[in-house]
Amino acid sequence: MANTPYLTAPQKMSTMPPGIPYIIGNEAAERFNFYGMRAILVVFMTQYLVTRSGAPDLMKESEANQWYHWFVASNYFFPALGAIIADAFWGKYRTIFWLSLVYCAGSLVLAFDHTRLGLGLGLGLIAFGAGGIKPCVSSHVGDQFGPDNKHLISKAFSWFYISVNAGSFVSILLTPWLLQKYGAGAAFGIPAVLMLVATWAFWLGRGKFAHIPPGGKTFLRDTFNREGWSVIGRIAVVFAFVAVFWSLWDQSGGEWVLQAEKMDLHFLGITWYSSQIQTVNGLMILAFIPLLHYVGYPLISRVFPLTPLRKIGLGLVVTGLSFLVSAWIERQLAAGLKPNVGWQMPAYALLSAGEVMVSITSLEFAYTQAPRHMKSIIMSLYLLSISAGNAFTALVYMFITKPDGTLKWHGADYYTFYAYLSIGCVAAYIFVAKAYKEKTHLQGEVSETEIEADNTAAT
Repeated sequence: MANTPYLTAPQKMSTMPPGIPYIIGNEAAERFNFYGMRAILVVFMTQYLVTRSGAPDLMKESEANQWYHWFVASNYFFPALGAIIADAFWGKYRTIFWLSLVYCAGSLVLAFDHTRLGLGLGLGLIAFGAGGIKPCVSSHVGDQFGPDNKHLISKAFSWFYISVNAGSFVSILLTPWLLQKYGAGAAFGIPAVLMLVATWAFWLGRGKFAHIPPGGKTFLRDTFNREGWSVIGRIAVVFAFVAVFWSLWDQSGGEWVLQAEKMDLHFLGITWYSSQIQTVNGLMILAFIPLLHYVGYPLISRVFPLTPLRKIGLGLVVTGLSFLVSAWIERQLAAGLKPNVGWQMPAYALLSAGEVMVSITSLEFAYTQAPRHMKSIIMSLYLLSISAGNAFTALVYMFITKPDGTLKWHGADYYTFYAYLSIGCVAAYIFVAKAYKEKTHLQGEVSETEIEADNTAAT
């Protein structure tokens, strides 16, 4: 691969870059793998885990939730390492390709070994492989654009996000059914095959991509100096608040699934598996992206002009409201009224709207605010906010879990805490957003700000 004469800069064109469909196809298949595996993970740990001899080795709910959140946290911790490998040594394409193979190996381990050892090894390989490629894939999207088609970058990131949710929607619907009907081998094995397909799709596009060369020692010197740390610090303050959003959002794959287990699962004429309810998030995302971009944002901007930072703040409030709905559901469960799972739909609607406001905006923000040689490292900083959010949730569980495995506080009080956390942090976020000065950096484009910064550094 290294000897192939690839493009080393974005093509000069006013249309969508030719490599984008390959990246989007790769992302859809990879997300099928990840979200399918993630959707059944808590159910697998509490209902299917076995010893080497085949005897049940099940986890309690609190232990399974801790495993779940530590896995997600580690999945988004390794992007920092992947970013350094990509930007300093291998380049984004080679990093994505080779670490995808590590990812495939982890998926296959989960498919064939259903013990705690297999669980730990499989999740570890997935966290290292998937985590390593995460900052590279989204920044690889941005690398395909130059000055002549930069107006299409928002559309590309929206399509990128649509592919994420399309892949996750199909997988979350299918994988729980596979688990119930055919067992853990098929449920983990089919997503593993899709991960191999994702890697193959990405390889097919190698001649279409712009391969931005790695910076080597120059990258390390220019990134980890006083100016580089200043950029990292300014953006990290913003992403500290994004971490709060992810602390709430990722509970939809753990806590909300276990809440659905206690509810009436007959909804819309269908009896659902508890882990299938998450599919509505993908559907709602597909609906909310155009609805907010073409209707919601323009209407809000008439009275409150929206910037990327304001969208994030608004998203934090909306996400907090979703947990107030979850708290209400817990009160009904505590009162002995077994509510229908349809009552989770308003919570998912609010969570999905908050996701569009926070997550898509943060992806674009991370790319545009990063200097050209720091695209992957800043994207990994965004992904580290997901890790921090899940680590926070796992630590909360460690703090509130009693020695017998029960929780010191749970139910409505648990969800209300997170609602107040998300809404309350906006009071501090307002001051951070006001103080932040945006600077946009795209490949193939040198702004006056960058020229001035270069001149200042030279003197």
